[in-house]
Amino acid sequence: MPRTTGKTAKLSDVARAAGVSQGTVSNVFNRPQIVREEVRDHVHEVAKKLGYRGADPKGRLLRAGKVNAIGIGTVEPLGYFFKDPYARGVMAGIAEAADKAGAGISLVSAANDEALGWNIQNALVDGFILFCIEGGERLVKLTRDRGLPFIALALGVEDGSVAAIGIDNAEGGRLAAQHLVSLGHRRIAVLTMPLHPGTQSGRVSLADVERAVYITSRDRVRGYLEILARAGIDPATIPIFETQNSKRTVSAAIDALFDGGDPPTALLVQSDKAALIAIDCLKHRGLSVPADVSVIGFDGVPEGEFSTPALTTISQPMAETGRRAVAAILDGNPPLRQTLSLELTIRGSTSKPVSRARV
Repeated sequence: MPRTTGKTAKLSDVARAAGVSQGTVSNVFNRPQIVREEVRDHVHEVAKKLGYRGADPKGRLLRAGKVNAIGIGTVEPLGYFFKDPYARGVMAGIAEAADKAGAGISLVSAANDEALGWNIQNALVDGFILFCIEGGERLVKLTRDRGLPFIALALGVEDGSVAAIGIDNAEGGRLAAQHLVSLGHRRIAVLTMPLHPGTQSGRVSLADVERAVYITSRDRVRGYLEILARAGIDPATIPIFETQNSKRTVSAAIDALFDGGDPPTALLVQSDKAALIAIDCLKHRGLSVPADVSVIGFDGVPEGEFSTPALTTISQPMAETGRRAVAAILDGNPPLRQTLSLELTIRGSTSKPVSRARV
């Protein structure tokens, strides 16, 4: 029997060693039902000795011009897809739509820029859905260089030629602030998501907000302040704290707000994750939510419905975002802009300012 020492066995090697045609070997691995059992057994025995396991499915898919799989890209660590409530909500919609279409999913992330570039260039996919697009210009460039369809899960993209699907974050901010104003709150503070790359956090100025790299955070603050200004509240008097959506930074913001005099009666928080952390911090201080402090979040993650109290929030259609993103990639021609609607979901974490917040 011929040997293939030093190289990978090919279909032609198996055919020659087994004394059959290449077409017969191909049928054994791809359409075994049309080959006689004794021939199948003989070919498999020869192939096993040569170390041949069948044609590379990647090559077959690439020759077909379509692999029926979607890359899900992010500049965040891979754990983001599993730990972040918003990401999990969107991924649920992506998985549902992919299952329905019979398409696969490939998560694309990296700990550094070089590895991310390699992963984007080598992912066996038909297109990309991009998370965390803001601040991720490199991710956009790498994906665009790949030459495959892609869509960003954010509308706040400076490059108008980037296909995107998302929400009007300023409108969401307006809805949240209007809710608190209508309840009678006037002493209101803001906890933002990151405004700039890096790990900085703490109190920021209006100028810091306007210089923000992350447009989602900036636009939500703009929406808040627009409504507060209409209500006669000077935006310059609103305490704004940048957080990293973490217990450490949210807790530091709560301490700064409530260790001094005249604390706020309500908090506008830019994510449900941070809002739930804030509620726990307030409880540890002996403050009641919402009697002492009302808290409103943003996103509409499932955890907010089951918290104590249940979280008032601006709900965005996370699963629908994922479903539409999949449809856009499978269609092969993503539309430039899709804006999805928002909804104010009123639950137990907001009420009229019935008592003065205690320190």
